[in-house]
Amino acid sequence: MLELPIVELSAPTSSPVVGGGCSSDSHGPISVAAAIVDAPPRRRLPKWLKRPLPSAGMAYTNSVIEDLRLETVCESAKCPNRTECWSHKTATFMILGNVCTRPCGFCSVPRGKTESVELDEPERVAEAAERLGLRHVVITCVTRDDLPDGGAEHFYRCVLAVRERTGAAVEVLTSDFRGNRAAVSRVVAAAPDVFNHNTETVPRLYERVRRNAEYQRTLDLLAQVKDEAPHMATKSGLMLGLGETIDEVLDVAADLRGVGVDMLTIGQYLQPSPGQLPVERYVPPEEFDEIGTLCRRLGFSLVASGPFVRSSYHAGEMADVLRA
Repeated sequence: MLELPIVELSAPTSSPVVGGGCSSDSHGPISVAAAIVDAPPRRRLPKWLKRPLPSAGMAYTNSVIEDLRLETVCESAKCPNRTECWSHKTATFMILGNVCTRPCGFCSVPRGKTESVELDEPERVAEAAERLGLRHVVITCVTRDDLPDGGAEHFYRCVLAVRERTGAAVEVLTSDFRGNRAAVSRVVAAAPDVFNHNTETVPRLYERVRRNAEYQRTLDLLAQVKDEAPHMATKSGLMLGLGETIDEVLDVAADLRGVGVDMLTIGQYLQPSPGQLPVERYVPPEEFDEIGTLCRRLGFSLVASGPFVRSSYHAGEMADVLRA
């Protein structure tokens, strides 16, 4: 097996600096807005990042989403896999509205004043899952720091509604609930088949990539889920191409295994629009393969590593492999 050399996954040092760097930087953190102003032009996508044309199934998925007035992370986050997934009549439902309360540098979900929680949303999500014939349903959310429980009760109701109506397996991809342990416990009580919470990036980059989040809080949440429900599959994901090093990626992977995470996804960050942080490096597929190999040696039950890998991409297939 070819060993992956320890190289830095970042732009050359001659490139403009994007973001604040580590805490020892004497200039202090740079705001996301300032980083965008100083950033180089968006890079041309390499050939391995081309996606297929839509098929007839995409129109049907779109009609179901529109008819039931649902939000999807596929649209709101401008996911590059939307064409493929919707063409296969699958989507990742995003509950609790389409406005987020956090200013993450990588995400295109709108930020601002949130609206009231729609109490009939669990039933609409369940109906959409039934219409699409889904056997593995992924439910994520915007971060709702304005709600006392961060939306945990709503998550609970959505999981139960989908399971009752369809009998499908349910995967949740939650926020960190601001470290509210009772909120995490409420979602665990719904007994989702997979509990996913993304780490997103390495600790050094949290200030500019995942502002208002805390690396340790993420680890604590995943540890709590495993402590309360040892047999519940846990999952987390990382993006590459924001200036991390391979050493840092492997350190995060080791931390995740240390709190019992079963599944790890590693994908390429793609700038969804000019308003988000630019890509510092496009990681080639063979490098993703080698990173995945190194992470598997840490003992994960399953590692998916590739340019288009996302938390919910082929989530059902991943869960099936884990259960096999």
